[in-house]
Amino acid sequence: MLNGAPALPGAAADRPAASSSDSTAASSTDSAAQNAPAGTASSTATDPAAGAPALDTPLLAQIAALPVAATASVAGYERAQFGDGWKDPDRNGCDARNDILARDLTAVTFKAGTRDCVVATGELKDPYTATTIDFVRGNGTSEAVQIDHIVPLSWAWQHGAAGWTPDQRLAFANDPLNLLAVDGPTNASKSDSGPADWLPPDAAYRCAYADRFADVLTTYAMGIDDADRAALVAVAQTCV
Repeated sequence: MLNGAPALPGAAADRPAASSSDSTAASSTDSAAQNAPAGTASSTATDPAAGAPALDTPLLAQIAALPVAATASVAGYERAQFGDGWKDPDRNGCDARNDILARDLTAVTFKAGTRDCVVATGELKDPYTATTIDFVRGNGTSEAVQIDHIVPLSWAWQHGAAGWTPDQRLAFANDPLNLLAVDGPTNASKSDSGPADWLPPDAAYRCAYADRFADVLTTYAMGIDDADRAALVAVAQTCV
């Protein structure tokens, strides 16, 4: 969570450390859930000798601890409920989109006169497709790289965010923990899907994706429905 962001219902002060496999985790975020909400699901260790994946990893335990929350109605959801476009909640002079581009791209150059804020060009090693994308700011080119909300805003609305204040939703929409620069068309294909309906095409990134998804839910004390929990568990069982 960004420094100075309003406290969210049930969120604690210290987020659990992200998985080391997640090379895109934002080092600037330093808030978290010290005590994950108690969930009703539980993990049970299996016999490693039998060849089955162990169910006692930190990620599986974190997923099991997430509260149960049935998917609520999307009624009332609009993007504007989470703020009108990208904001600068950390007050560093750059909006969240440019902050994430500068964080996730390499060989970055900035637009002149923006005090190294507006990203002009760069190279993205896309985590979702394992391809390399040359980013060039401009009409018809900027959308090649988009900023994904790992936990989609509409999904969040249906799993608790509808009851948050406008300031809380604004903080969520601009939190680097929940943002990732990715391939534009792949982001569009994801839309507002949860893990049960969409996972990164590159299977090698799915553990990091599941880890970040669970971290966001833990940080914001959000629940998860059975289908999406099962999808995260299935991914986590493959992570070592």
